[in-house]
Amino acid sequence: MSTTTIRLPEELKARVAKAAKRAGTTAHGFILDAIAEKTAQAEQRAAFDAEAEERYARIVASGKTIPWSEMRGHLEARLAGKATKVPAARKLAR
Repeated sequence: MSTTTIRLPEELKARVAKAAKRAGTTAHGFILDAIAEKTAQAEQRAAFDAEAEERYARIVASGKTIPWSEMRGHLEARLAGKATKVPAARKLAR
C-alpha cells in the first residue's frame, strides 16, 4: 500500500467527516470507498463505450441492423413474458 496526499478544501473536508460519521466509518475509509466506487464507475463506462464502438463497427462493416420499432416490440414482448424471436438484422434502405 502506498500513501497519497489529497488536499481538500475545508468545506469539503467537513462534509466528508459528517458523511463518514453518518455511514459509521472514518473519513479515511469513506474517501477510500468513494475513490473505489468512482474508479469502478469509470471502468464500467469504459467497457460500455468499448462494446458500443465494437457493435457500431460491426454494423458499419455489415451494413445490417434491426429497426428500433422491431427491436422495441421484441423487448416489450419479452418484458410481458411472451415468447418471441429476435428480429433478423438486415440491410436497411437509406
